Amino acid sequence: MAGSFVVRQGQGRESENRGPESGRDRRAVQPGSASSMVGQTSRPDPEVVEKAKRRRFSAEYKLSIVRQAEACRPGELGALLRKEGLYFSNLSCWRRQIAEGQLAALSSRKRGRKGRPEDPVFKRITELERENERLRKRLQQAEDIIELQKKISDVLGITMRNLDGEEKN
Repeated sequence: MAGSFVVRQGQGRESENRGPESGRDRRAVQPGSASSMVGQTSRPDPEVVEKAKRRRFSAEYKLSIVRQAEACRPGELGALLRKEGLYFSNLSCWRRQIAEGQLAALSSRKRGRKGRPEDPVFKRITELERENERLRKRLQQAEDIIELQKKISDVLGITMRNLDGEEKN
């Protein structure tokens, strides 16, 4: 009987069992299965992945590493780089810069856009603009207070005085 087999009752394929006790239905309600956890909230991974930061090296540090690398015997260079957390490409780039005489390139420079040159006229203009804005705010506040005083005097029936000291009707 090669190639033939006997199927006993209850041992058929799951697609033939369409009742509530089919294997698919039993798997859906088993605790711990993925489908039973659909309604539950899963716990987030508590491990916080550290965001990589771009490292900046001072000129002194670069020069000292290049000197230490030159003093290394065969086999010690890898240990030095691992200890410092550097790549060979860092070292080769720094060596090339020194060989080309670009010691100024090794100095630490401020990154970003260059600032405007300090112009005394520009500085004076910004000071005056700030003062102008501050005085406008104070004037608006004074006008608001005067307007409030007018409304209060109208409600209470109090007569106000003009700037000349005469009473206003």
